[in-house]
Amino acid sequence: MPYVSPPSDVTREHAAKRLAALATPPGALGRLGELGVWFAACQGRVPPEQPDRPGAVRLVIFAGDHGVAAHGVSAFPPAITGAMVRTFLAGRAGVSAVATAHGVEVRVLDLGVDEDFDDLPDDVRAALQAHKVRRGSGAIHLEDALSATEVRAALDAGAAVAREEIAAGAQVLLSGDMGIGNTTPAAALIAAGLGLPAAEVVGRGTGVDDEGLARKVAVLEAALTRAGERVADPIETLAALGSADLAATTGYLLGAAQDGVPVLLDGLMSVACALTADRIEPGAVAWYAAGHRSTEPAQSLALAKLGLEPLLDLGLRLGEGSGAVAAVPVLRSAVALLRDVALLSELGA
Repeated sequence: MPYVSPPSDVTREHAAKRLAALATPPGALGRLGELGVWFAACQGRVPPEQPDRPGAVRLVIFAGDHGVAAHGVSAFPPAITGAMVRTFLAGRAGVSAVATAHGVEVRVLDLGVDEDFDDLPDDVRAALQAHKVRRGSGAIHLEDALSATEVRAALDAGAAVAREEIAAGAQVLLSGDMGIGNTTPAAALIAAGLGLPAAEVVGRGTGVDDEGLARKVAVLEAALTRAGERVADPIETLAALGSADLAATTGYLLGAAQDGVPVLLDGLMSVACALTADRIEPGAVAWYAAGHRSTEPAQSLALAKLGLEPLLDLGLRLGEGSGAVAAVPVLRSAVALLRDVALLSELGA
């Protein structure tokens, strides 16, 4: 994979100087000022261009099923995955509403859903499954999620999707997820990446009870034991503990960083993949900002490791990319301030 170059330090310095020269009290813009400087560095221009034209901000939802969902780790049955994919296609999901409100383009892709979607029109199904790797992923406490060939196919698919979105005009990319049981492999990726035990990373996901939480911990402990020393390698980690949709999301985040396009991360799945992407290509995290703080403990642990502070903390656990989409107006506010506030030198006082 190509090497990831960092955002421009020269531009960052110029943006910081512009921030300091604005007609605002020093430090008054807080994290909005910092966010504007980061975005300017990513764009390589001061002031930065506002990402508000049609198609400038684009969300891709990577969908897939997970073998662990059949082992009591989720409050919902696996059939919900396919039903929600259809809801995304209809524009009626939670993230669809927020995306429409903020002018974010939404695309959903089936990387590993355990059904064929034969009820959909041929053109819709072809677009949905253009990058499909397999039906479902292995139950990670019993077997590998993916073969080595499937990991490579998913990584390549994600990178290709990122470049398709960039070619379509994306200035900011967002990643979303859909897959019953996906918090378990996502927590596994973080446990592997940080060297933590299962009990420290497992959360309630879609709302499992205490018995379900105990099952998740046991499943994850077994998965980490089964993977053994393979977790030292991020690609092997994806094969042993990930899934087709999570591997594709990792490739998507890598493709964005390689091509110099900033990303707003969402919740647990997005951040688990960002951590894995940064393990594969150290420095990739410089292109990412954290949209929101999830209620899942593993997400906060991974964000701390990556050095990212979430823009929002709303108690969200919807997934789908909703927290990242909700942070888009914050990003646009930061850009507007850095672009449009008068400079002290212009006041004539």
